Amino acid sequence: MLSKALLRLGASAARHPWRVIAAWLIAVTLAVLAAIAFGGRTADSMTAPGLDSQRAAELIERAGTGQEGMTAQVVVTPLDEGATFVDDGSARTALTRLQTEVERLPHVLSTSDPAGALDAGGGAAVRDGLVSADGRIAVVRVQYPDQSRLSAEDLDALVALGDRLRAELPLRIEMGGDLFYAFSDPDGGVSELIGLLAAAAILFLAFGSLVAAALPIGMAVFGLTVGVATMTVLAGVTDVPTFAPVLGSMVGLGVGIDYALFVLARHREYLARGVEPHEAAGRAVATAGRPVVFAGGTVVVSILGLAVANVPFMTVGGIAVSIVVLIMVVASVTLLPAFLGAAGPRLGRVGRIGRALRGRRRGGAPDAVPADGWRRWIAHVNRHPVPYAVGAAGLLLAAALPVLGLRVGLPDDGSMPHSRTERRAYDLVAEGFGPGTNGPLVIAADPNADPGVLDRLAGALAADPGISSVAPAHIDRATGIATLVVFPTTSPQDKATADTIARLRTDVLPTAIGHGPARAHVGGAAASLSDVGQRTSERLPLLVATVLAMSFLLLMLVFRSVVVPLKAVLLNVLSIGAAYGVMVAVFQWGWGGALIGLEATVPIVSFIPMFLFAILFGLSMDYEVFLLSRVREEYLRTGDNGTAIVEGISRTARIITSAALIMVAVFLSFAVAEDPSTKMFGLGLATAIFIDATVVRMVLVPATMTLLGRANWWLPKWLDRLLPRGPVGGDDTDAESVGEAPRPRLVDR
Repeated sequence: MLSKALLRLGASAARHPWRVIAAWLIAVTLAVLAAIAFGGRTADSMTAPGLDSQRAAELIERAGTGQEGMTAQVVVTPLDEGATFVDDGSARTALTRLQTEVERLPHVLSTSDPAGALDAGGGAAVRDGLVSADGRIAVVRVQYPDQSRLSAEDLDALVALGDRLRAELPLRIEMGGDLFYAFSDPDGGVSELIGLLAAAAILFLAFGSLVAAALPIGMAVFGLTVGVATMTVLAGVTDVPTFAPVLGSMVGLGVGIDYALFVLARHREYLARGVEPHEAAGRAVATAGRPVVFAGGTVVVSILGLAVANVPFMTVGGIAVSIVVLIMVVASVTLLPAFLGAAGPRLGRVGRIGRALRGRRRGGAPDAVPADGWRRWIAHVNRHPVPYAVGAAGLLLAAALPVLGLRVGLPDDGSMPHSRTERRAYDLVAEGFGPGTNGPLVIAADPNADPGVLDRLAGALAADPGISSVAPAHIDRATGIATLVVFPTTSPQDKATADTIARLRTDVLPTAIGHGPARAHVGGAAASLSDVGQRTSERLPLLVATVLAMSFLLLMLVFRSVVVPLKAVLLNVLSIGAAYGVMVAVFQWGWGGALIGLEATVPIVSFIPMFLFAILFGLSMDYEVFLLSRVREEYLRTGDNGTAIVEGISRTARIITSAALIMVAVFLSFAVAEDPSTKMFGLGLATAIFIDATVVRMVLVPATMTLLGRANWWLPKWLDRLLPRGPVGGDDTDAESVGEAPRPRLVDR
């Protein structure tokens, strides 16, 4: 049975700590070496099978025009405020040199030539969107092959060239485009360090011991190193999205420290009872480690549910984050007990500074008994369950109301801080050519022996109110496939742009093509992102249903109850809805956005609601499993529902609060990152965990469990016979793992 296996595993690791620590050091070394030898760089590929933008990309690739590849743009303006490229010869010469050197970069297929277009006639340069009407801003468009033939080295080469030419030419040079989006390094590093420091401070306050505070941090660093290295190896095999390492670091640090905190707290309880350190470690892993395994399993199941979206980059991102969580679970039941065994009886003592900070008397065992304050609070809630249940539920519903105004999209370079060259390039292009120039659409058309279709398409596109201009068609002689680049009147993240894309597909293109054999599709980065957003919105209900069903089944197997998992599922959905509402208020409405460095309102990134639901549901189940495992343990020991609620929740309340504070600190450290997507992940996760550990776990859970009474543990007899036993429940109780005789479960006979 699982608890007995964990008991043996934890005790063995504690008896032979240096062997286990050495094995982990070897694993870390091998993982890092594998990442160096076989790893790849993260890259974003916002495509999915069956989308109209994907069909456009396939047509363009078949034509071999080069437009199926990635692009970048170099935006320039003279440093002399009075100069223009039209009348300033030195500025035009500098522009020619810049275009020539960019064209010589590795893997560059072609570049636009604004200086040459000006020499041929200023009207053509303005018409083709290479030079602004006032002659102050010019754009060198850079065409690369498809992403599979590129790497971050191509971005590095372009950036290095820009840095060198800024010092040599009388031009202000800014850069942006697909290449930056695909290969820019994700935020991290500083955020992870801030999160670790905050977690260390909270752990020291929770345990009053530097040694006790250091062990969860050390375990998390070991696990995160192996996890990120494994993710890097995965990136050498397939496209791992750039947000995966950031999200993996966030979730990995959060769950790793949380899991270690629960095991460590139980270990100190046993030490306070006089149990030998290695035996205390074994019992701690058997009791607290079992919920760790199931909580980690719930997180992994929830995240892997992202596969139902049928969006490859989300599936791969989910797998990458799941690997980090699994490694943290393994570290919690192997590496951590080794640390506990190596530390010995010192973990049961609180230092002088710790006693002063915690206000404890000398020699007290801080984790041996529940805090009287928490016991009084839970007992108070249990005496007034109806007002607390109604009030807390009403508060969460009110917080969730902004979700009704949720608008998904993708923040473009205009939402980045002004310190980024992509933002400055975006602003220059918008100033000189209009906001839609930052998100051109590519119409891929296959005339199929309909010679007049291209003229009809060009005319219909130019007449649409959402299109500002249409570039001349480029026709591939071998295949006859044509591409038309069109520029919307609105920015890529504007809702009007998504409406324009939808109108082109449902009205403009079908009308222009008629019933003939020709076909046309709308592609380009803006269209691809809009399509991915629409698909994730459509598949979100399926993900929700899948995750809810799988989590309900897992919790039913763990707790041998129907009511407990049903209540857990409903309360978690409520807390996640409240977190979504806060995100809408901050990012779409701008409430408090300046506090996290948000410079403009932005739509919610299209794939984030789905990702957040999967991760948050799993993390919320962490606390549910930890808390209810202790409540069930008390219920099996006493047979009294009220006593079990008060004792079980009060014994875990301080630890859950500390764990939640650690997670909130880790996640909020990422909310101040530059990238809006990272901000959304950080704020969304922090808000949901805070709500879950306070309003839900300390108010709604005791109130609803009191109202339900013994029905909490009800399980129909026929279902009890059907549910499997062994590793996932039945007789494998926490009480048994420490030699306590459990009372019978409440089963409908």
